[in-house]
Amino acid sequence: MTLQEDISKTEQEIIGQSLSTAEEAEAFRLEYLSKNGLITNLFQRFREVAPESKKEVGLLLNKLKNLAEEKLQNAKQNLDSGASRSKVNYDSSAPGIPFANGSRHPLRLVANEIYEVFSRIGFVLAEGPEIEDDWHNFSALNFPEEHPARDMQDTFFVMNDPGKALRTHTSSVQVRMMETQKPPLRMIMPGRVYRNEAISARAHCFFHQVEGIYIDENVSFADLKQTLLYFSRELFGTETQIRLRPSYFPFTEPSAEMDISCTVCKGKGCNICKYTGWVEILGCGMIHPHVLSNSQIDPEKYTGFAFGMGIERIAILKYQVKDLRLFSQNDVRFLKQFKIS
Repeated sequence: MTLQEDISKTEQEIIGQSLSTAEEAEAFRLEYLSKNGLITNLFQRFREVAPESKKEVGLLLNKLKNLAEEKLQNAKQNLDSGASRSKVNYDSSAPGIPFANGSRHPLRLVANEIYEVFSRIGFVLAEGPEIEDDWHNFSALNFPEEHPARDMQDTFFVMNDPGKALRTHTSSVQVRMMETQKPPLRMIMPGRVYRNEAISARAHCFFHQVEGIYIDENVSFADLKQTLLYFSRELFGTETQIRLRPSYFPFTEPSAEMDISCTVCKGKGCNICKYTGWVEILGCGMIHPHVLSNSQIDPEKYTGFAFGMGIERIAILKYQVKDLRLFSQNDVRFLKQFKIS
């Protein structure tokens, strides 16, 4: 059977399922939505689909997954509401439960510190939409048509509008700023981004980024290096060293990955830095001339650099957190460690 036929068959099976008990709901989850479930296997077969059929089949797969998740969620809500209908005795004269003072989330604390560092050297904040079109998220940034980031396995496309997707990086805001403002530009773009990845201790389907650009006449790679050295020492301490390694990004040329000397062992080697003495924190490079041209900026007159980092990665290094999922689980026992008096 073709993948489309298997999707249709699985859809009919899901529609015909009756989930009237907690045991049936759990069995349904294991059969269809678990790591080894039928829907996961169908997604794995997606790579075999011909390129011209990927968009159509991808929409069918997403529709199937949403159908299964919605059916499971409805079943759980019905089961929970049935259990909550039992009569509860309570004393209305009992004193209320006091609420403790809250504090800022650790990711917000780190983000604010990053903003503060860059604001001292003239960078201003810019924001943009989380649902983006192909031009701002991919094409204007020099992503070729066959780039894997466009694949349904990496990107969350909008079901009723395949031309739009949840942004995969805040670089899309860079394009919007370059299209609407003239150089010189010195901006940082924070925000939430989304990628279709399995959730684990080191990855999540959403995370937070801060990206930055500086565009003007005669901007060089030396300006980029000194900006990032200043940032690293302000955030991690004056003894921090940086290392730039050649890399590749479609929207910068030349490109580099930047490491800092390990904040735990001070460069001597430990399990955090895998005994190298260095920890990668961001990617950067000189903005590609095509990206400038796409935004109607003359690459013969202007040059610029760009950089981008994950706020979670910075927070992990700063607070020595070993599991990325802790940042989004809302466990008060974890969050209260970062309370600032």
